[in-house]
Amino acid sequence: MRQSTAGKPNQNAFIQRLNKTYRVEVLNAYLLRSLDQFREITDGWLRIYNEERPHRSLGRILPSQLRRQLENEQNSSYELSA
Repeated sequence: MRQSTAGKPNQNAFIQRLNKTYRVEVLNAYLLRSLDQFREITDGWLRIYNEERPHRSLGRILPSQLRRQLENEQNSSYELSA
């Protein structure tokens, strides 16, 4: 099993990119007045970031589009095998 080590930022580029995006789009964009407001804004941002933005790893499509494509493929395969 590989051990995870805390290292240089360039060893953890994906997390550093997420941290930068979060800092720019949430922490620097809002004057947060309460922990509840912080949680609400963060929850909304995470939903948009994970579900409503095109992802490079998915070929620049929305996760919901990929989900529909996979469901359609599964339904087509099921109909052919039945």
